[in-house]
Amino acid sequence: MANEIKTIGVLTSGGDAPGMNAAIRAVVRRGLIKGVKMKGIRKGYDGLLNEEIIDMSARDVSDTIARGGTILYTARCAEMRTEEGQRRAAEVCRKHGIDGLVVIGGDGSFAGAQKLANLGINTVGIPGTIDLDIACTEYTIGFDTAVNTAMDAIDKVRDTSTSHERCSIIEVMGRNAGYIALWCGIANGAEDILLPEKYDYDEQKIINNIIENRKRGKKHHIIINAEGIGHSSSMAKRIEAATGIETRATILGHMQRGGSPTCKDRVYASIMGAYAVDLLLEGKTKRVVGYKNGEYVDFDINEALAMHKDISEYQYEVAKSLSANYKK
Repeated sequence: MANEIKTIGVLTSGGDAPGMNAAIRAVVRRGLIKGVKMKGIRKGYDGLLNEEIIDMSARDVSDTIARGGTILYTARCAEMRTEEGQRRAAEVCRKHGIDGLVVIGGDGSFAGAQKLANLGINTVGIPGTIDLDIACTEYTIGFDTAVNTAMDAIDKVRDTSTSHERCSIIEVMGRNAGYIALWCGIANGAEDILLPEKYDYDEQKIINNIIENRKRGKKHHIIINAEGIGHSSSMAKRIEAATGIETRATILGHMQRGGSPTCKDRVYASIMGAYAVDLLLEGKTKRVVGYKNGEYVDFDINEALAMHKDISEYQYEVAKSLSANYKK
């Protein structure tokens, strides 16, 4: 079965994430050592449709494991959501002799891989997103680096917030998922954590917390706000008007996508990349690589896309109990 795969392509799609280069490097080198020809596809599905396809050697991925972003670049591609675009993408794969395709990205990228698999292209997805919002896996490439970047930035904001006795609203990324906010809320000892999955939009409750903490002698108040809630600047104005306490909003933004990946993102991404190649060479297709209970596993892509992921109730309760607002 392994002999049927002669050429493997690899692309990164959607938002970039630290560790994607480690995954690309592993895919290329694992394929080459197995005797397979490797091709890189630039700019995701958009690049596939435009035939921005290059041969890749081991040298092409040398000294890339420590680099943030993606050496293959990435882009959104509306055309890939159409049947015509999907058929043309499959034709381009066949034209360039691509027998197997490794797609590194999130749910949207996997949806494209699913369509290509239905059209006869062997595909395997690797979860690459800082949002940690892919239900079939406990780990996604880039989350560890992003949350550490955010944590470090929040520590710095806390320092100046304390000096000026301010309230600070710090908005972190995550799209509609609150995992970065939750982890930072615990790691940074935030007084309030606002998650899309849990927030009841009771702003008065936050205002009361700030006032009570100030009465108890608290010199600062840190609110971690998830991107899925947003509107941090207008929230800061309302809180300042209601409390009389100087309140500032800091939106960390795309700095969380960049930077050299952590050890975890380098190692996990590398193993996932190699695993994806092995799946293709075993004759498997329409799979998504995941990490569950300490093991690297794979799922049917239809099953993976149908899964739903919820914030851990226990982690959320712990976060609340460790905040300065907790009262028995």
